[in-house]
Amino acid sequence: MDHLPPAPPRSPMENSSSTKPPTPASTPSSRLASSPSSRLSSAPPHPSLSSSAPTPASRTVYSDRFIPSRTGSNLALFDLAPPPSHDAASASASSPGAPSGSTLTSSPYCALLRAALFGPTTPDRVASSATACSSSSSAGASPVGSPATGNIFRFKADVPRSAKRALFSGGADEGVLFPGVFTARGTGPRKIPRSPYKVLDAPALQDDFYLNLVDWSSHNVLAVGLGNCVYLWNACSSKVTKLCDLGVDDTVCSVGWAQRGTHLAVGTNQGKVQVWDVTRCKRIRTMESHRMRVGALAWSSSLLSSGSRDKTILHHDIRAHDDYISKLAGHKSEVCGLKWSYDNCQLASGGNDNRLYVWNQHSAHSVLKFTEHTAAVKAIAWSPHLHGLLASGGGTADRCIRFWNTTTNMHLNSVDTGSQVCNLGWSKNVNELVSTHGYSQNQIIVWRYPTMSKLATLTGHTYRVLYLAISPDGQTIVTGAGDETLRFWNVFPSPKSQSSDSLSSIGATSFVRSYIR
Repeated sequence: MDHLPPAPPRSPMENSSSTKPPTPASTPSSRLASSPSSRLSSAPPHPSLSSSAPTPASRTVYSDRFIPSRTGSNLALFDLAPPPSHDAASASASSPGAPSGSTLTSSPYCALLRAALFGPTTPDRVASSATACSSSSSAGASPVGSPATGNIFRFKADVPRSAKRALFSGGADEGVLFPGVFTARGTGPRKIPRSPYKVLDAPALQDDFYLNLVDWSSHNVLAVGLGNCVYLWNACSSKVTKLCDLGVDDTVCSVGWAQRGTHLAVGTNQGKVQVWDVTRCKRIRTMESHRMRVGALAWSSSLLSSGSRDKTILHHDIRAHDDYISKLAGHKSEVCGLKWSYDNCQLASGGNDNRLYVWNQHSAHSVLKFTEHTAAVKAIAWSPHLHGLLASGGGTADRCIRFWNTTTNMHLNSVDTGSQVCNLGWSKNVNELVSTHGYSQNQIIVWRYPTMSKLATLTGHTYRVLYLAISPDGQTIVTGAGDETLRFWNVFPSPKSQSSDSLSSIGATSFVRSYIR
């Protein structure tokens, strides 16, 4: 009986169970191959059962367990040397003095992975690695990295945190994934202009911390309350329109646009809430349910919420006949901050009682109550990027920006800004937020979340920066102060540039993950 020739050397990434030839005695094909006439008259049923030719080296056979093979990868695209050929690997493995697994450990993949996990190679590290390898080989050829070597946690104290994060993020260099191999876009900090590109006069803009007199609509129209009048400024045409005049007996305390951008709510010093159709410059509703001034307004579709100095929050449905459909009581002092979450499921309210409450649509009682602030809470902002993430800022005696998880009722973080926090706004294009401040620095700060590192500090206002609104495209902010000016700043990138940077970083990360899988 003829014997099958020995199988060719296997690739290191090949599954050993899938290329082992069957024994001659156990297969009828081997008995057919022993006869010359059989070999001439019929082709072998499978290449691996033929006694005349070995399995082609270019063919890779996989079993039911997927083991990736990188033989077809075009490593030249990333300036990487191709892996050693099959013959070179065999020669290296059979040469005297070659350590076990030298072919695998010398591959570009292992070099990159080692540099990412353990940092750059240094002479003392090379010496310690060589000592560990020699001791492990004399002790019984334990594989490198196994628990028997005792080195699995040795480099924990030496590895910088940025090196560990380099696998899936920019690390300390913000974009360097593997030094010397490739980098993602967006390296270096984004440049934010330190001066406003436009300044508008706003005579009679009140210097009152508890009011909210500026808002920007989805139709790119800015509403500003000046004294007893409301003015509209079209950002596209720079046209100014006087919407209403409350008369000498009343003043504007708050303005708020509905999401569609066609209706504007106006809160007055006499406790009235007016709803205006700006397309027709016509008042369509007046509600007189509050006993004192209305300094905070927030829309949720057709539901309008108003906060007053009478310590209550009222929900008004502009489709209903009644002035309000529900009343929320909990604050012990004036309500000066109101914001609905982006999913319109939760309402956050801040007051002069140093309290921050969270309400839902179907309950007259607060679902969450936060008491960590030590001053009035006017600045409130919901994250558009993470559900349930809420930011709040305290007044002069507090000066802190605090972050809350309203899903788990947890206080996440606190940052002392050094001055009164008047407003907070979260960018919808990037995971950054802007804060405006009063006593004692009157500055505007752009923060990167969650590190809360300062990207820019903007100055120019000579009074407290009490008012803030963000443009509908998310790139521009407008700030107002008691110095009776409105200043426009370009602080956030455009959605288009952000999406292209995200795609490039996703592509780089995808390559890393596929390469180390």
